[in-house]
Amino acid sequence: MQVSVEAVQGLQRRMTVQVPSARIDGAVEDKLKSLVRTVRLDGFRPGKVPLKVIQKRYGAQVRGEVLTEVLESSYAEALNEQNLRPAGAPEIEPTQMEPGKDVEYVATFEVLPDVEVKGIEDIAIERPVAEIVDEDIDSVIDNIRKQQAEYESVEREAQDGDRVRIDFKGDVNGEDFPGSEGSDVPVVIGSKQMPEEFEQGLIGMKAGDKKDIAYTFPSSFPTKEVEGKDAVFHVEAKAVEQPRLPDVDDAFAERLGVKEGGVSALREHIRKNIERERNQIVRRELKQQVMSGLDAANDFDLPRVLVDGEIDSLRQQAKGAESQGQEAEEKPEAPASAFEDEARRRVKLGLIINDIVRANGIELDRDRVRQALLDMSAGYERPQEIINYYVQNRKLMESVEVAALEDQVVDWVVERAKVSDKPTTFQELLRAAHGSAEPDAQED
Repeated sequence: MQVSVEAVQGLQRRMTVQVPSARIDGAVEDKLKSLVRTVRLDGFRPGKVPLKVIQKRYGAQVRGEVLTEVLESSYAEALNEQNLRPAGAPEIEPTQMEPGKDVEYVATFEVLPDVEVKGIEDIAIERPVAEIVDEDIDSVIDNIRKQQAEYESVEREAQDGDRVRIDFKGDVNGEDFPGSEGSDVPVVIGSKQMPEEFEQGLIGMKAGDKKDIAYTFPSSFPTKEVEGKDAVFHVEAKAVEQPRLPDVDDAFAERLGVKEGGVSALREHIRKNIERERNQIVRRELKQQVMSGLDAANDFDLPRVLVDGEIDSLRQQAKGAESQGQEAEEKPEAPASAFEDEARRRVKLGLIINDIVRANGIELDRDRVRQALLDMSAGYERPQEIINYYVQNRKLMESVEVAALEDQVVDWVVERAKVSDKPTTFQELLRAAHGSAEPDAQED
């Protein structure tokens, strides 16, 4: 077999492969002979059909099958011989396929770039360090109490934290719009159930009061008729109700699933949940800094086929997110250029991670995979069922394994980068991560 390779442009290669006719003819003859033992034809006993008859009837079909097999096998052999790593499937152009002559074809494809990761020692990383204190646990308990509050009617004006039952009807330039009215709608002021301007407009209202509240819809609002427009909501307060929070006692703890140990056991459980959330936030922050540092420190050509594949993936994700909103069908599909930068970044980082893993012999840590499954399932009522579901689904397990291996790479880089600890609080960590000071770590 003769192979020659030509660099076309960038990472693209043209590989010409010539396969001796004897290899083709020999494989065809072997297949035809095997048919002699199995083919049944009228007028002949089983296994006694003459080879010439088999060749006449099945020769062209068998040759076609052999050519397909030889093209696949010889392509793989040629890649191995030339030490080439294709980034995607090739375009095969047959140039000589006549019987009796050597088979020749041209394969055009992109190769993976030679990646030598650099700049790791120069990556500057700030590692957040946050101690969990009693006030963090108190904040979670207060949030749970608010969620379990019972409300009782009052005659006073509404204030922050009260629940106001309202009828409302909105218009834009005097015209109705989808979702413009509601009846006996309970709104807790400060809950962000409604836009902040709307909720704050309810402060000071008493049962029976009427009020117009102005509101400007954001330009990104999913209902096209009102996006970016000024609206007026005509509101009537039906009732003002103040919250009555449950006492923090053993009965409160038991309602949250803590059967033994009372409030102290509840606080310890919440502490563990907060610590788990803190660790996840810190790990995400470290990973973001590591990936940004690797991205900035390394530059090389990217296979177009991989970038295009990532663009398609991002497009599908965006389409899936839009389908959950209103009138998603009416929105035109975003152009490929809208995803180009993110796709290139993902492809580059994937190649960098693969090189770090390969060059440094990093192997998947199965204990880390198991811990990832435990952490992921911890927030569910029946965690073992979630773990079993993942274990039985190979595609889901691959996603967990990839994430675990990426975490191992992050740890490997952090050990070699310029790392400084940045003292902070859990509340500041949450605000930076979620834009909110309210922790999510509640009773599982």
